[in-house]
Amino acid sequence: MLATLAAMTTTATSAGTGALIASSLALTLRYAEDLVQTIPAERFCEMPTKDMNHPAFCVGHLAIYANRVLEMIGRADLKIAMPFGDEHFKNGAPCVAQDGRYPSKEVICDTFFKGWRTVLAALPSVDDAVFTRENPAEGRFKEMFPTVGGAVNFLAGGHNMMHLGQISTWRRAAGLGSVH
Repeated sequence: MLATLAAMTTTATSAGTGALIASSLALTLRYAEDLVQTIPAERFCEMPTKDMNHPAFCVGHLAIYANRVLEMIGRADLKIAMPFGDEHFKNGAPCVAQDGRYPSKEVICDTFFKGWRTVLAALPSVDDAVFTRENPAEGRFKEMFPTVGGAVNFLAGGHNMMHLGQISTWRRAAGLGSVH
């Protein structure tokens, strides 16, 4: 698996913007694998402290953005079928202990990795001109990231890592410790 991720980022014919974003995304996906693999499925929605986002929420939240990135880079044809909607994972949705609303760890993680690996494979071949286009989003997100490149760089990098950092903190609070 790691060799596949590395190959996706080192075989690009140029060091264009997409390849640069992909190299960071590959590292992000390896970190995500490390974080979630040893969390027992029955604890994936556990809330060790009040108002702490649990792994199911964080990974599910991140999973819904891969298809949005594919749309932004002009590769909507690669979008994956989502086995769950975004109502429990969208920005502003509350994170709650499992009450039946969240899919299983397997479904959430499979969706996250399938979506973001699809983005990872597509990024190196995206023409740099695509990244200079206006961000199609509205509101504050567009104000913060006026170009597709800025938005994709944030969603594939900083946004993923922010929420993976929450899982790292959750692991410690849940008594599972650091992965590295």
